[in-house]
Amino acid sequence: MSSDKKYNYPNKLPLFRFFLDAEGIRRNPIPFHKRYFDKLGDSFSLKIGFSKHLILSRDNEIAEYILVKNQKNYQKSKFQSVYLSKYLGKGLLTSDGDSWLKQRRLIQPAFHKQKMNMLVDNMNKTIISEIDTLKENEIFNAFPAMSQLAFNVVAKSLFEFSISEEKLHRIKFIIEEVQKFLVKEIRLPHKALWFSLSGQVKKHLKLADENNQIIKEIIEERSASNEDFNDLLNMLMETRYEDTGESMAMQQLIDEIKILFIAGHETTANALTFTLHFLGSNPDVQQKVFDEITEIESETDNVIEQLQKMTYINAVLNESMRLYPPAWITDRQNVEDDTLGNFKIKEGTLIGVSFYELHRNPKYWQDPDKFIPERFLGEQKKESMKYFYPFGAGPRMCIGAGFAIYEMCLALSHIVKRYVIVSNTATVEFNPLVTLKPVNVEISLSKR
Repeated sequence: MSSDKKYNYPNKLPLFRFFLDAEGIRRNPIPFHKRYFDKLGDSFSLKIGFSKHLILSRDNEIAEYILVKNQKNYQKSKFQSVYLSKYLGKGLLTSDGDSWLKQRRLIQPAFHKQKMNMLVDNMNKTIISEIDTLKENEIFNAFPAMSQLAFNVVAKSLFEFSISEEKLHRIKFIIEEVQKFLVKEIRLPHKALWFSLSGQVKKHLKLADENNQIIKEIIEERSASNEDFNDLLNMLMETRYEDTGESMAMQQLIDEIKILFIAGHETTANALTFTLHFLGSNPDVQQKVFDEITEIESETDNVIEQLQKMTYINAVLNESMRLYPPAWITDRQNVEDDTLGNFKIKEGTLIGVSFYELHRNPKYWQDPDKFIPERFLGEQKKESMKYFYPFGAGPRMCIGAGFAIYEMCLALSHIVKRYVIVSNTATVEFNPLVTLKPVNVEISLSKR
């Protein structure tokens, strides 16, 4: 009897259909995913070869099961652990098992709310100086401006003000170049030999090494300095492993800093860009944000207290991230055979959860494609949060979620306080890379 008969999988996507759509999927998989979900149900499967199975799901029960309830049986796939780690090293994003747990326990205290509060002053100053450079009374692409803002906030939070602009620009350039190539490698596996023979792999590994060297020099300069710094680098250098009392090794520190740069700046830039579009398309929502800021500033000038009162701004951000989640998909592989919902699955099954589709699944959301911030206010918020994954879920939930929320709330409050935003984009376009990247989202700003 075939061992496959022990297992049952969701409705199957025919392999020939997948190959017919392959080029379109490479460019933008999201429209194809939606078509398959609508036809095959909230989960569908694909059999590759004789024994390899892939499941894609927008089912909340499955998301919760693999990320929270039985997360120990579900490890990161080789897309994350092999492809990403080749360029990004073994930081929190790419590591798994015991090494991940050890690192998470070590780094977690640096992201405690009290520690984050200590970074808010620097964060606020950087945001204000970035907003000073925004164009007025002309239409511009919002993403590059938000990318620059978010990158500098992460850089100044990591390194306070102790790094040259030249080094910062180089780190940003390398991160963007490596990521573009990484997506090509993942989406075009059949070209792996060509990428290697043509020298493209070697070129990008060399860039990754250069990035390592720049970060290493910054750490060595800091170690040799007698100055006091109130930044994340200082917090990470001061952490100690519980079992040995030792600090992080140099390479591990470099790897964690690279992950913080990437996870900390691009996802935030994406979310801010989409949110500016929604504010610029919904003047009534923008007015409510302005009214909330005005009221909060009349009550306190303490920035931490202001952040804690930004209820409506948070709701706007959440609704924007529901419709366009910066981390739009995640994947896992099961270590052992398991029962997943109504399905009996074989070990090593690759399971993808599309947060983009789950966040728009009509089973969980009324008028799922409409922008309605009130979903995240009052009693409604409790229900909405059950199906909401902007930072993942479970033990591997994004460690920098609190940092990102602070940064986005401050950026939006300063922009809305100073400017009236108008969106000049009727239909939002995006590119689903490692993160969901906005394409040509154009806005204009006029003095309020």
